Amino acid sequence: MCAPKSAAAGLAALFLISGSTAMNAAEIVIISTIASKEALVELIPVFERASGHTVAATYGPGSEMGNKIRSGLTGDLLIAPLEFTDPLLKEGRIVAGSRVDFARSGSAVAVRAGAPKPEIGTSESFKKALIAARTVSYSRGASGLLVVDVIERLGIAELVKNKTVTPEPGELVGAVVARGAAELGIQQLSELLPVPGIEIVGPLPAELQRPIVYGVSVLPGSKEPEAAKAFVAFLRSPTGASVLKKKGMDPL
Repeated sequence: MCAPKSAAAGLAALFLISGSTAMNAAEIVIISTIASKEALVELIPVFERASGHTVAATYGPGSEMGNKIRSGLTGDLLIAPLEFTDPLLKEGRIVAGSRVDFARSGSAVAVRAGAPKPEIGTSESFKKALIAARTVSYSRGASGLLVVDVIERLGIAELVKNKTVTPEPGELVGAVVARGAAELGIQQLSELLPVPGIEIVGPLPAELQRPIVYGVSVLPGSKEPEAAKAFVAFLRSPTGASVLKKKGMDPL
């Protein structure tokens, strides 16, 4: 069966950009934060088949990946939101001017499967839902920084902090909700969607939402700059955009 025209166009563009053959295939080392993981897990095999390159990807929370880079973790590309790449850029741990944005990611609210879904369509209703919930969970990553800002703006920071359930290291917020440890979970939609045992209530109210912009940056000492460039182009191709959208991200 033929590939859809948009996917075929994306793959054709990839071949032209990479100029890859079995003779010059390379391994690209990617360091990525968790929110992009589901999309990358699907996209990387497609890229590998189309380009002949291979990709070795490491995933983790933004703060953890940043600290590992400071401690000597190396690679070709870093995929992360501005909240984590900006400090690394100022420290000279990212190649200046290399960042290419490829997606925006919004935050959403989830409850355990079968639980009542609160009204969260406005700032006031979302505030009431947070007050009514016995327990709340949010991440220590980029969406967690947003939640901290939101509850402060709503004037309920101390109330929410006192009933916050912090995910275990490496645990997604959705998993905290699924096991019944928190009534409400707030995290990026792309991180909530793959978790079984929960239901998405909806996005944060528009007036509280702050989309998190994801970009890919070149790390100093990249050993495969041309292959890495081909992967960046692939992320922004029609094929990349289709998968990103399916996984809860808004492609740029």
